[in-house]
This record gives sequence, C-alpha cells and structure tokens, in this order.
Amino acid sequence: MVLNYIWIAFFFIAFLIALVELMLGNTDVFPAIMSSTFDSAKTAFEISIGLTGVLSLWMGVMKIGERSGLVDRMSRLLSPLMVRLFPEIPAGHPVFGHIFMNFSANMLGLDNAATPLGLKAMEGLQELNQKKDTATNAMIMFLVLNTSGLTLIPVGVLVYRAQLGAAQPTDVFIPILIATTIATLSGIIITSLYQRINLMNRAIVATMLGLCLLVSGIIWMGSQVDRETMNTWSTVVANVVLFTIIVAFLFSGLRRRINVYDAFVEGAKGGFETAVRIIPYLVAILVAIGVFRASGAMDFVVGGLGRLVEWCGGNSDYVAALPTALMKPLSGSGARGMMVDAMQTYGADSFIGRLSCIFQGATDTTFYILAVYFGSVGVRHTRHAVSAGLLTDLCGVIAAIVVAYIFFG
Repeated sequence: MVLNYIWIAFFFIAFLIALVELMLGNTDVFPAIMSSTFDSAKTAFEISIGLTGVLSLWMGVMKIGERSGLVDRMSRLLSPLMVRLFPEIPAGHPVFGHIFMNFSANMLGLDNAATPLGLKAMEGLQELNQKKDTATNAMIMFLVLNTSGLTLIPVGVLVYRAQLGAAQPTDVFIPILIATTIATLSGIIITSLYQRINLMNRAIVATMLGLCLLVSGIIWMGSQVDRETMNTWSTVVANVVLFTIIVAFLFSGLRRRINVYDAFVEGAKGGFETAVRIIPYLVAILVAIGVFRASGAMDFVVGGLGRLVEWCGGNSDYVAALPTALMKPLSGSGARGMMVDAMQTYGADSFIGRLSCIFQGATDTTFYILAVYFGSVGVRHTRHAVSAGLLTDLCGVIAAIVVAYIFFG
C-alpha cells in the first residue's frame, strides 16, 4: 500500500513541476518526460531479460545445494543467530542457507549473484507465509538487511574512480566500509524495534561485535597496501570466493551421488519463470523514477535542501552530492549515473566526488529491492518494510556525510 502511494506521488509531483517548467517557457520538459517513460520501460524489460541467465544459473546451483543437503548444513550452522533475528522461521530451515548466500554475495559486491539468491530466499520465506499477499516479519528483516547494503568489497565504485582519473581510487574504501557497517547495524536495530526483537542476546551481540572486528581487520589490511594491490585483491578475492561457492555446491552434489546436471536444470527453469514474473514490477518502478528525474523534480528537491541547510547556518558543501543519496533508494543505475556525473563535474578527488562514492556504497536500492523481491512472490501489503528501509538509508546517508567530513573535509 505504501509503495502504491509513493508510486502515484512520483507522477503527480513530476506533473506539477513540469507544468511550472512549461509556464516558465521550457517547452522541452514534457517531451523529455514522455521519452523517459519509453526509455525506462525498455530498460526495465532489458534488466529482466538480462537477469534471466543469471537467475537460471544461481537457482540451478541452489537446487544442487538443496538436493545435496549443503543448504541444510549451512542453515544449521547459522541457526543460533538466525532464529533470533528471524524468530518466525523454524530452526534449521533450508531458507537460512539461501539468506546466508544472498548476504555473502552482497558483502562481496556481487550484485548480479545477490539478486537471484535473494529471490530464492524470498520464495522460501513465502512458503512459510500464512497470508500470501502480506509481508511477514521475516521478509521485512531480510529485505531491510538487503537495503542496508553491507559491502565489504565495493569493486564497482573503485573501478569507476579509477576510470575517472582519481589519484587514489581506493581512498574511499575505508569510509564506505564504516558507513555501510553503520547502516547495517542501524537496520537491525530499527527493524528489531518494529518487531520487538530482543537484541540483548548473546548470539546477536557476539555477531555485531564480530562484524565490527571483521571490518576493522579489513580496514587495517587495506591501509597496509598500495591502491593497485588493493584493487587487485578486491577483484580477485570476490571472484575466487564466488567460483569456489559454485564448485563447492557441485562437489557436494557429487559426494551425495545425486544427478547434478538434472538438479541444475530443474532449478534453472525457475529462474526463467521468476525473471518474466518481475517485469511488470520493474516497469512500474523504473518508469516512475524516470518521470521524476526528467521533470526536474530531483533538481528542485536538491536545490531546496541546499537553501534550507544554508538558512539553518549549516555547511552545504555536501548538498551537491545529495542526488546520489536521494537516487540510491530508487534506482541503482540512476545513482551510479549521479555518482559518475558528480565526479565528472567536480572531479573524482573533490569532496563532492568522494562523498557521492561513499553514498553509492553505503546503502542499496530500497524501492528496487522491495518492488522486485515482493513482486516475485506476489506480496502487496508491505507493512513497515518501506519505513524501516528508508530509516536505514537515512542512517547510512548521515554516516556517509560524517565519515566524509572526517576523512576528506
């Protein structure tokens, strides 16, 4: 229901601002809006079709893991933590394995792998859902943790910085780690408050402390090497881990003497069906975002925020980077474009350029994730998913601004 109101609001706000632009003599605004609707619809379709192969691959691999019992073993290993964050899911349920695989792909910055794994996890959560059109607490916790965007290796951001001539492409690595960790911990706390989950539990506290120690260790290691070595490590480690996961699933299937090929094909069939099913949801959300951008509404919002900050006596140096932060919950590709534009306009090594990169790595595409994941299983009533996700994004944005001032201000 919340997504419904937000979706309609995008069009009405865009229409009103476009009317104002037209009265001021901008005759190109409505052609630009209509062009954006066609372009966005085409992009949504291309994303879905492009996702078909990846979905088929990873759903096939996950089917091997299910048949071989590897997913069950992983879920039992994670049970002490998962049963407390997801109390609705029975201990040892296979869906915990899918959730773990999705989180692992996200942490390595492997978006293409994370999405199909996340969709597989949502299918498992929907099987436990007694009210099929309404999001469960477990679904919301899972999606908020996805929208918090915990990424230990932000390969994409580093590559863009290198291509745009940054003297030290990896200089945002540590700030991104700090901001994304704060966003993830905030997401757990916010969602737990909504769902009245007791966080003062040994397993949860130990995991949070362990996460902080892990990130601290990565930060220390990153500070000991030069940028070329860091870029090489980031790329190699991410891809080695990903391929190792595939081989481990295949080996597990062979060890249990199952027909690995048939299991893969059976799982891959579901990937095609899921890709087709999410096309309408992608078209709806991406067209609304395209209209909002083309109307000039985004520029209006950013300009207003800048004037508000200055009126309050604050430092508005960061305002020019806000389009990336504001676009990130709506569209990953849109936010990526905003980040690149900021680096091209102000310089890759400018404060604005660096802050836009931290925004890009701090959180994930909240509305995209909600639309695709809920759409894939037919959930229409999202309950507190949007508010919890946006509050998590806000924490990530604030953390990014503070960290940017500490490191680059």
